Amino acid sequence: MLIESVLRAAQPYLQGRKVRDAVIGISLIAVELDNGNIGISYVLREDLKAGCSIFPFGQQVIGQDAADIAQWVLSGGDNLQKGIGMAVLCAVSMLQKLDDSETPDRPFGVNVRDTDVMGIIGFIAPVVNIMGPRVKELYVFDKGISQCGGIISTIIPVEEQPRLLSTCDIVVLSGTTMINGSIDELLKMCEQAREIIMIGASTPMFPKAFLDTRVTMLAGSWWKSEHKEAIFKNISLASGISKLSAYAIKKTVKVQA
Repeated sequence: MLIESVLRAAQPYLQGRKVRDAVIGISLIAVELDNGNIGISYVLREDLKAGCSIFPFGQQVIGQDAADIAQWVLSGGDNLQKGIGMAVLCAVSMLQKLDDSETPDRPFGVNVRDTDVMGIIGFIAPVVNIMGPRVKELYVFDKGISQCGGIISTIIPVEEQPRLLSTCDIVVLSGTTMINGSIDELLKMCEQAREIIMIGASTPMFPKAFLDTRVTMLAGSWWKSEHKEAIFKNISLASGISKLSAYAIKKTVKVQA
């Protein structure tokens, strides 16, 4: 499993670190480590159980070893617990030195051709707006919108992924595919893709973990720790990622052999 490779790559950075603080909102999760690093991941709420007080692990996070909480991304009992583990991984990724690969003429670090067919897993409006006009055909899939509904009418049913992804030259995968465990199967569908980009706040920025995969770019976010109070407050009030953009440090990193 790809997530196991990510955990192995993160181990040197997890050692000795503890979780200082956390916030779990309806849309996002954030954790702060004892060195001030902040990591954010999405809440995949469409598959969570209904009811009151059914997520006791949220109160268990503070003060725990980061390495133990990071393991939740693999061992967690639901997508919320796994998302907390991912937020820890995103926080410790900031301990690396990673060079950016994005340039004005290469959005998300890739060369886009007007003959390209592109597939996007997880509706991310800025990606659709930037990449859509540049390609010949665009397919957008989003499990949450397909299950729960929404205002977006261009979402293609997820049942079409095996057929359509196999025709794509470029595929953009949300980092949430690492949380819900769909990443390994999705990569098998992208057999003809020239570029595969993992994108979004939930993207674990450990390029070495992706060396033996078909993922070519990681496009995630680091966070300005001096704005921790504003970040946590916004998340506690059910804000989405767009409300946090002023506090983000965008990172686009090439996966290199």
